[in-house]
Amino acid sequence: MLTGWALTDLLVLAGGAFLAGLVDAVVGGGGLISVPTLFAVFPNAAPPVLFGTNKMAGIWGTASAALRYARGIQLRWAILVPATLAAFVFSFCGAYAVTHIPADVLRKLLPFVLAGVAVYTLRKKDFGTVHAPVKGGAGVTLMAIAVGGAIGFYDGFFGPGTGSFLVFLFVRLFGQDFVNASASSKIVNVATNLAALLLFGMGGHVWWQVGIGMAIMNVLGSQVGSRLALKHGVGFVRRMFLCVLAVLIVKTGYDAFLRV
Repeated sequence: MLTGWALTDLLVLAGGAFLAGLVDAVVGGGGLISVPTLFAVFPNAAPPVLFGTNKMAGIWGTASAALRYARGIQLRWAILVPATLAAFVFSFCGAYAVTHIPADVLRKLLPFVLAGVAVYTLRKKDFGTVHAPVKGGAGVTLMAIAVGGAIGFYDGFFGPGTGSFLVFLFVRLFGQDFVNASASSKIVNVATNLAALLLFGMGGHVWWQVGIGMAIMNVLGSQVGSRLALKHGVGFVRRMFLCVLAVLIVKTGYDAFLRV
């Protein structure tokens, strides 16, 4: 199954994992790179195995970026704790639901939702450039639970653009700038990835040796990405956010309407 690797395959896996970690650490969307990389190197593998292996590789990079951000900025744990717990629980629910509910409607709706996020961000020039976090309270806690639950369910059920949606919602609903929102999104994303990895692992759908190797490169990429975000600030993250949104719109639009 995993014998006879060519050097080019190893280089492609390593490069893809590194770049995925870098992009994901800044604005999310690393799966746009790592998943196609796995499918390119292992074209005959079962998709659940490749998705499970991708989760194994990606969770370490996301966790590494989260730790890096936590050392560089002050995170709002009063928001993050309820959001993260809800995301973990509802990610399981989403993964269960995907076996009972067809995802075709969501697949066709997603490009338009992403386009709406992009238009909103472009029209509001100051969106995400000022850090003015909302004050805590019961209402904010409930909103955090709602955001974590909704995104957790979405990530377990479908997945594309999870990190970008989290960044957008932390800016829009909690008054964070793009750097703080990106940092917050990593904490929540670790929870959704962990839930998915547990499910894939219990089903035997993970190539652990491949995942560990890619995880090392993913962590290295995430360290570079988080340093770039902290160094260059909200303007850099905003531009990266819009670039990743553009790629997501094209990719999800192709998958929904053009792929045979």
